[in-house]
Amino acid sequence: MSRWCAFLTGDDPSGHLRAVGAEPVTARDGHALGLLDEPGTARGPFVAGELTAVGEVTLFNADRLRARLGAAAPRPDRPDGELLLHCYARLGTAGLAAAEGMFALAIVDGPDLVLARDHLGARTLFHARSAAGWAAATSLRTLSRWPALRTGLHLPAVRSFLTFAYLPGRETLLRDIHEVLPGRCVRLRPDSSSAEHTFWEPRETTDARPVDEHVLRLRALLEDAVARRLPAGEPVGVLLSGGIDSSLVTALAAKSHDQAVHTYSIGFGDAVPNELGYSGLVATHCGTAHRVLTVPGATVAARLADTVGLLDCPVGDPLTVPNLMLAEAVAADGIRVALNGEGGDPVFGGPKNLAMLISELSRTDPDPDARARAYLDSYRKCYGDLPALLTPETLSALEAAPSPIEHVAPYLRQGRMTGLLNQLLHTNLRTKGAHHILTKVERLTAASGIEGRAPLFDRAVVDHSFAVPPTAKLAGTREKWILKEAVRDLLPSTIVDRPKSGMRVPVQQWLAGPLRDPVHDLLLGRAARDRGLFRQDTVRAWLRGEGALLPRQGGKLWLVLSLELWLRSFDVGP
Repeated sequence: MSRWCAFLTGDDPSGHLRAVGAEPVTARDGHALGLLDEPGTARGPFVAGELTAVGEVTLFNADRLRARLGAAAPRPDRPDGELLLHCYARLGTAGLAAAEGMFALAIVDGPDLVLARDHLGARTLFHARSAAGWAAATSLRTLSRWPALRTGLHLPAVRSFLTFAYLPGRETLLRDIHEVLPGRCVRLRPDSSSAEHTFWEPRETTDARPVDEHVLRLRALLEDAVARRLPAGEPVGVLLSGGIDSSLVTALAAKSHDQAVHTYSIGFGDAVPNELGYSGLVATHCGTAHRVLTVPGATVAARLADTVGLLDCPVGDPLTVPNLMLAEAVAADGIRVALNGEGGDPVFGGPKNLAMLISELSRTDPDPDARARAYLDSYRKCYGDLPALLTPETLSALEAAPSPIEHVAPYLRQGRMTGLLNQLLHTNLRTKGAHHILTKVERLTAASGIEGRAPLFDRAVVDHSFAVPPTAKLAGTREKWILKEAVRDLLPSTIVDRPKSGMRVPVQQWLAGPLRDPVHDLLLGRAARDRGLFRQDTVRAWLRGEGALLPRQGGKLWLVLSLELWLRSFDVGP
């Protein structure tokens, strides 16, 4: 298991690789590519003509790509990264666009270093520039160790994280380190310049076929997306919550796979409402080997710091430790691949869009950014609390920084998408989907030695969603209508027709119980005070249950706690 890094410098690029703990696999003409001993799937070097590359690459349409390349394709037993490099060598960025999979690739292309990230963002990819030259890696921690880069805390990213509970764009929490956006190819040049090319972006199309034909087309695409993600000749795991998304993935996997299908669910004890009855019903209906993990609050408290440290960016999601435990359970059963149901909401219109749709009915503010402000408010994180949460010094330092609104406003204006629902889906896909859902899955599954795969984020499925009339995705108040109709025959009606309830995570119980003392020590301790980000009186009031109260107070404290743990893990000082 490994990740990769690459350097383009005028002075000993191999030395820069070794300085960050990487082992060079190739070095020439100012370039060096290397592998890191961190959880990941990196391999290399790959060679195609004059091109050399390293990458973390898993392709789901390798057979189609080989057919397109014909005699120029590498042998079927060669790594997926080599095949993707040949696609780029033969077709340029159109070769990247033709791929379906999860990839982060660094290519030595003449004097330049070219970086490519997959369409939806399943693999992470970062780059930085110093006086010595360019560096890139699939590991943010690696770039933070680069001696030539004088990085530190990036304050605007702190505000963005507290607004979204993740970072929605190019910025990272470390100054001068940037993320490559999904569906992009970035060319880094020796003269310090760079250029970005978009090889894929969701696009709204008009398809006038009857809705029944849309349903049948979606069903075929779902079957293909799941089948191509099944590991040949091996059992597969599915992370099963009991909602429609993970349930349909379970049903399609059980229908298509010629090996055992294992399902995994989590619960938090009998005192907490759960969906285990629904997940058990699906497991029985589909004939899977089912396992339920109970997650005690004491375990969450014991493992939270290490789990947050696995992430290139923290996420304000209290399911991180349970997600890691699920991945570990899959690995313990000797299973290499775990499917999940992530993607149904951002791709097909889950219920979290309803608040924005209702807000739009009564909006009178003509400001083009009013819709974006409403979107940030709908997150119900710390956006409205920032004046009371951040210290005056922090607020002053942020006065000239771009507003978090700029991360979402371009998606919510008339342009690529004409209707509000498609604009919201586009926003969700390119922000939360890419920078929270997929990256969290990638890092936590990789840390457990397995590979997480998300069929509902399949590119063809996403493309079809933006060809479907919005009224077939949100039919009245019935969210994800077309997705449910496409799999109605596979699942009990109890699963298909029940409203989304979501997993109840006992954050308040954890914060008042096993996490109480650690949270007080962390958020009111010397390191947090010296960093000077948060007003201590506000934090104390939140810890006492005052101020911005229930039911969101626990979630807000979780955001602040996750950020503090991440900053300590990455040794980010004041």
